[in-house]
Amino acid sequence: MTAGVAAQTAPATETEEAPHGTDATIGARRIHAAFERASHEGRAALIPYIVAGYPDQESSFEIAIAVIDAGADILEVGLPYSDPLADGATLQRASGAALRAGATRESSTRLVERIAAARPAVPLVPMAYANQVIGGGDGREVARELASAGASGIIVADLTPDEGAPFEEVAREADLAVVYLVAPTTPPDRRRLIAQRTGGFLYCVSLVGVTGARDSLPREVGRLVREVHAVSPVPVAVGFGISRPAHVRALSRAGADGVIVASALVDALGPDGRDRARLAALVTSLREAARR
Repeated sequence: MTAGVAAQTAPATETEEAPHGTDATIGARRIHAAFERASHEGRAALIPYIVAGYPDQESSFEIAIAVIDAGADILEVGLPYSDPLADGATLQRASGAALRAGATRESSTRLVERIAAARPAVPLVPMAYANQVIGGGDGREVARELASAGASGIIVADLTPDEGAPFEEVAREADLAVVYLVAPTTPPDRRRLIAQRTGGFLYCVSLVGVTGARDSLPREVGRLVREVHAVSPVPVAVGFGISRPAHVRALSRAGADGVIVASALVDALGPDGRDRARLAALVTSLREAARR
């Protein structure tokens, strides 16, 4: 269990009384529309993940376009970070390679802007950590920059609602949805609280641990999806460990509104991060598997 996800299991606080949340933002509405389109087509939404700047800046743009054209409904864009607590070996390796190739927050924001201009119909949701986004302030500058670049939402993996109200406020001003996470160890009352505060969708972590492609998912994941869905007023997207069409098919049939695939896509790019044809083929097969 990572520090960020573990923090989601803390007991509910008086935060429940506060009128926070970002689900009424323009960004959240764009995300909802993507889920609605997928549902209308009889499938879960496919949310692939790419690492900004991996294997280099130009290639990561081409990878993003290939992923979208192969069937992404929403694109999650990981902002490279030197201490990615929630990431397993594959994403750590890719993030490290991107940083060595010169990736910065500014270059990642420019990448988001290029993708948004090239494929404006697909909502973009960067994923980052609190130190990158908030640091010692409230995150206003980052929220404004990402929203101006075309992002619809942001996942801050180690941010909880207990600490997130100031960032939610600046994100609302920028019309950016703040996506929160729940884990298998999150108590039911806590799940309900987080679901009320998340914007766009609720990120349901499928397992206890870090990201990384798995051969199989926990047997209890179907029940987890149903339980989380029952308390969430927003779409529920499941991530961590999902690597195969069979995983996507099972989660879609269990009632997941969306499925997030990350490490398996980076693996599909090969050791040099440049096999876009193999990546696109995997994305296409995952989208087909999302049909109910």
